[in-house]
Amino acid sequence: MLAHRHAVNSDSTRPHRQPLAWEETDCPLCGRDDAALLSEAADPIPADGPGLRFAVVKCRHCGLAYTNPRPTPDSIARFYPLGYGPHRSPSGGRRVRPPAEFWSRVFGRPCPERRGVLPGSAPGRLLDFGCGGGGYLKRMADLGWQVTGLDVAPRVVRTIQEELACDALAGTLPHPELSASSFDVVAMWQSLEHVHDPIAILRETLRVLVPGGTTVIAVPNFESVSAAWFGEHWFGLDLPRHLTHFTPGTLTEMLCAAGFRVKSVRGSVHAEWLRSSARRAVAAGASGFGVKLLRWKPLAKAASWASYAMGKAESIVAVAERPT
Repeated sequence: MLAHRHAVNSDSTRPHRQPLAWEETDCPLCGRDDAALLSEAADPIPADGPGLRFAVVKCRHCGLAYTNPRPTPDSIARFYPLGYGPHRSPSGGRRVRPPAEFWSRVFGRPCPERRGVLPGSAPGRLLDFGCGGGGYLKRMADLGWQVTGLDVAPRVVRTIQEELACDALAGTLPHPELSASSFDVVAMWQSLEHVHDPIAILRETLRVLVPGGTTVIAVPNFESVSAAWFGEHWFGLDLPRHLTHFTPGTLTEMLCAAGFRVKSVRGSVHAEWLRSSARRAVAAGASGFGVKLLRWKPLAKAASWASYAMGKAESIVAVAERPT
């Protein structure tokens, strides 16, 4: 294991770039330093060309999988290129509409929260943690919510403020401008897996929520069928940007450890993730006929829904509340 870590840590010097800083971490859930190597994979969108590979380990005590070693908080930004997909904003500040209800039932994600039907139903104060390009933020503002976005990328925050006319802050939790009991809902759409200390983020989320307030969290499902199928080419792996690799069980455990009362944890269909995984596998040399077919949208949708029916969807969505 130590030899493997040494190999992954070896980073060639790149001109005109600050050297990467690395850290090894104990389990982000239980705090123990006793993990077994699960796999390793390359960065699928390297800014400097191929070369770096990253290890995923699994805690022998609580079962949480996480990236280790990993870039430090000060150097992780190097792995987010300017064209990073989730940072792209809707063009022109136009109204962002949810999918049509019929097609959403047939082909979309079985995830009403993402379409704007949040627990508590009546519009209130919403914090979108890791708001990215601001599409969800704009949609909820159009539905009458008082919204605030939070993202570590200042350029993204400026775009949200200027083009979408939504309130947004640069940084993370805790944030000096966010006081206790100031939000009815905190949404985290594919963002918790990016942070270095997820349990600390969840505890701060608990603090900024009102008593009885709700958090809605979506993360990739490390127990999904597609994760098993595609291995290092799975779209939801995304090393090293994804630092924690959740399952329904470990996400539930972390929410409970942070003080939340978990109301539901269920699957969410992402057929495009499956298609992207298939494209990456084929580009890497996979020759199986089934893998090639999964690049075809109708088959990918059918396979994604079958995975959802099996309880092994690409993504999981948890709804939890702050106890009163």
